[in-house]
Amino acid sequence: MLIGYRAALGPRPRRDHWYSRSGSDKLRRMDWMPLLSTLAGAVIGISATLIADRNRWQREEARHALEVRREVYTEFVSALKAAGEEIRAVALGDHMSDSARDAAVREAFRGTGIYTASERLWLVGPPQVVAAGNEAFHGWRTLRDAYAQGVTVGSAEEAPLIAQRRTAMAQMRRVMREDLGIGPLGIE
Repeated sequence: MLIGYRAALGPRPRRDHWYSRSGSDKLRRMDWMPLLSTLAGAVIGISATLIADRNRWQREEARHALEVRREVYTEFVSALKAAGEEIRAVALGDHMSDSARDAAVREAFRGTGIYTASERLWLVGPPQVVAAGNEAFHGWRTLRDAYAQGVTVGSAEEAPLIAQRRTAMAQMRRVMREDLGIGPLGIE
């Protein structure tokens, strides 16, 4: 009985075509597979190349930003040290008047390029480095003002200012080293 039923339905349609063939149209499913495979491979290859290029670009940008920060930090710390040496040298010298000493100390501080280095730090440093650098800068400026007002090197008045400056400088160096990915020194 089942055999008769199949015969009544007619021949089975072929399932290896997307649609019925008519005339000279002999397009088969297998004819599309190599093309689709090639296109899929091209899309995957181009995507992988673009992702790799973007990752490389990001690594290069991060490396460049780190190098710029390292240069700025070095410039700032060097300018702070130079400013300290200059104002200390002026404070150790003889001056005819208080106003001459004040002017000489301020000019020594200004002449080291500390203000330019400070602005560069403010432009490229992360907030914690800028805050620590600003604290160190103000420590030196407080010492500058004390020397300008007649505080002498090695005096009891100078000692707490030196201690404050040292603490601020140590904190600044620690934060800068952390930002650069360098471990702590452990000697400050």
